[in-house]
Amino acid sequence: MIELLVVIAIIAALAALLFPVLTAARAKAQSTICLGNLKQLQVCAVMYSADNNDILPPNNAIDDFTEGDPLDTGISWCAGSARTDVTYTNIQHGLLYQYNGSVAIYHCPADQAMAVDDNGNTLGKLHTRSYSLSQSINGYPEYDAEVDDPAPSFKKSSQIRSPAPTQLITFLDVHEDEITDSIFGIPTQGSDDYPSNWDDLPANRHLQGCNFSFADGHVEHWHWQHPKMVIDPDAGQLVANGEAGDYQKVESGILQ
Repeated sequence: MIELLVVIAIIAALAALLFPVLTAARAKAQSTICLGNLKQLQVCAVMYSADNNDILPPNNAIDDFTEGDPLDTGISWCAGSARTDVTYTNIQHGLLYQYNGSVAIYHCPADQAMAVDDNGNTLGKLHTRSYSLSQSINGYPEYDAEVDDPAPSFKKSSQIRSPAPTQLITFLDVHEDEITDSIFGIPTQGSDDYPSNWDDLPANRHLQGCNFSFADGHVEHWHWQHPKMVIDPDAGQLVANGEAGDYQKVESGILQ
């Protein structure tokens, strides 16, 4: 009996040592798949431009996060709300689906958040989409009447100059507790929320990191200096103490 207890204790000790290693390996694998998804979405965007006289995919599905109502439901790379969608209809009606018929590339494997109804009740299904497209990619910063120095809104890939294609963020992992529409916005210089608020919050689910694709086609994983936490999913998130560096890094990939 003593020998058996010793063996059990040794196995338990080994399991305790291995668990963090296995957890990290699983997180790494999920991040790799996520980066692959973003790469494929970016390839779809490039193919769309090639078929449409260099025009970038329209990014016109925009919600008013304070009211939950759409500001614009125009043609877009993807419509709908990731928070409430339980079918793939909005993905399939998006402009990029024709270039890759896999709905899986719209969902990060580390995103385990469940869709909810308008009252916040879980609907028992995972989010269908984990990614958004930067407001600078054929989006509409002019919706913000307070903007004095509007963000760039590139309509064609040939117009991308500043930020350069190697620096301009396109698709990115969005925080699962905050994602709604399919456009990722950040307050522009001259607005009341700049630089104290996030309009949308990037993800934190990859070992306190987030994944991005860029206009030149490459993808990157960024590790955050400060964890990203949603305080109120129906409001912009304050830039926390110690988070300014993260904010400025995202800003530099979206604003001129």
